[in-house]
Amino acid sequence: MFGTHDLALFALTVLVINATPGVDLIFTLVSTLTGGVRAGLAAAAGIASGCVVHTLAATFGLAALLMASGAAFSAVKWAGAAYLLWLAIGMLRQALRGGVAPEAIASGMQARSARALFRQGFLTNVLNPKVALFFLALLPQFITSQAPNKSAAFLFLGTWFVVQGFAFLAAFVLLVAPLRRWQPAAWVRRALHGVGGALFAGLAVRLAVTEPP
Repeated sequence: MFGTHDLALFALTVLVINATPGVDLIFTLVSTLTGGVRAGLAAAAGIASGCVVHTLAATFGLAALLMASGAAFSAVKWAGAAYLLWLAIGMLRQALRGGVAPEAIASGMQARSARALFRQGFLTNVLNPKVALFFLALLPQFITSQAPNKSAAFLFLGTWFVVQGFAFLAAFVLLVAPLRRWQPAAWVRRALHGVGGALFAGLAVRLAVTEPP
């Protein structure tokens, strides 16, 4: 379809990518455990929207700019690292406060609204230049050289990636949401926030040290 091939292999590749722990999966997990299904789905929708941007970038050559220009890559890289670090600091501050009841956490998450979580999910994804380069590297592997319209092929595969990725995250949200029924002690809640903050800080550092291709 549209000059693509090996779609079963493409679907399997997308599944493996989605199931590999990373920024998107961790953010969806944290959002679900602190805010419930609605919060998790809002985060997942934001991430999917970020993938839409990367699909369009790969289709119309913007991702190629990141590959060709070290300055452009560095600008996006540092913006993404700073945003991840900002998220990490927020979680670490929550860990230091301690003694916050799950109900208070949930109400605070709802007060931020699904729109805020959507925006956070969108930014964590779209400000990661590695995702843009990944799209540029992955999608052409499943497009034939004789494709009549390569832009249409890019859009088709990108749309597939977005839909399958959102479906995976939505299923993940429904799977982990029941864990919210567990009422951990205050020190456990603090530890969870601390671990989450440390993970995001580590991801920010890893992104910051990424060299341009």
